[in-house]
Amino acid sequence: MKKKLNILSTVDLSMIGSEFKKLKKKSNFFYIPNSLEKIKKKINQADIYISSAKIRVNKKLLKNVKNLKYIYSPSTGTDHIDLSELKKKKIKCFHLAKERKLLDTFTATSELAFCLILMLNRSILINHQQIINNSWTRDKFPGEQLYNKTLGVIGLGRLGKITAKLGSGFGMKVLGYDVNKKIKLNKVQKVSLGFLLKNSDIISLHIHLTNENINFINKKKLKLMKKNSTLINTSRGKIINENDLLYFLKKRKTFKVGLDVIDGEWLSKNNLKRHPLINYSKKYNNLIILPHIGGSTKDSLFGARLHIVKKINMQIEKLS
Repeated sequence: MKKKLNILSTVDLSMIGSEFKKLKKKSNFFYIPNSLEKIKKKINQADIYISSAKIRVNKKLLKNVKNLKYIYSPSTGTDHIDLSELKKKKIKCFHLAKERKLLDTFTATSELAFCLILMLNRSILINHQQIINNSWTRDKFPGEQLYNKTLGVIGLGRLGKITAKLGSGFGMKVLGYDVNKKIKLNKVQKVSLGFLLKNSDIISLHIHLTNENINFINKKKLKLMKKNSTLINTSRGKIINENDLLYFLKKRKTFKVGLDVIDGEWLSKNNLKRHPLINYSKKYNNLIILPHIGGSTKDSLFGARLHIVKKINMQIEKLS
């Protein structure tokens, strides 16, 4: 009988049930959530690593690995993984970006985009604060309804399409922009990026983080947007130039921004405390920041992790 594989995970798989029990039975399984020093020591002995988005898989982490052959990540994004370094070390990486059948069941991120839209446009936080302060004033901080407003969706992939459909459900006029000119959607008017930026009341970003898309939203594009518009980003932090964003947040008090991601979410707690956008959000109500919870529903977490564990169990079967 072949030697059991060593599997290290920074992802909590306890919710998976029977498939997880099967994985533990067939391998030497170790779970280490957030201790980078412990992970560095254990990954050097691992054959398979199950990667959470919290720990960056970079040259430093992979420096002394000898046995590692596979990395599995229950995510669609891979910006926490240095794919070029994996290629050099001949480590195969499996993630969910191309698992379309599975991903079509995950609507959580688009739903969160609308949660942010509603929180900002109905002044939810400041009205809740009134209750905490023992005040009950119905019309002091009125919001705006979404019906008849214009929603601009940048990126008409899986999540962009879901967001567009949700916008239509609210009775919004939906504008869409995508570099793929062939994409067509019912009730979505395909327009140029400039037209979308100038004419949308609410803009939701659904594009991948690539070298070309770093700082995609910058001072030039922010200047085109309506002064009282709402910008939502549930994609990746680096898509927005945060210095430019902060400038416009300070300049336009009616400009509203909802972020599920920031450039710097890898930072330590002490460094996050000094993050300019986080500090701004503590004082002003036109910026809401969430800790990258777009895909964090029980349904999607279970589905993604179960899919990964099944793939690993199949891999173990092949190797044994």
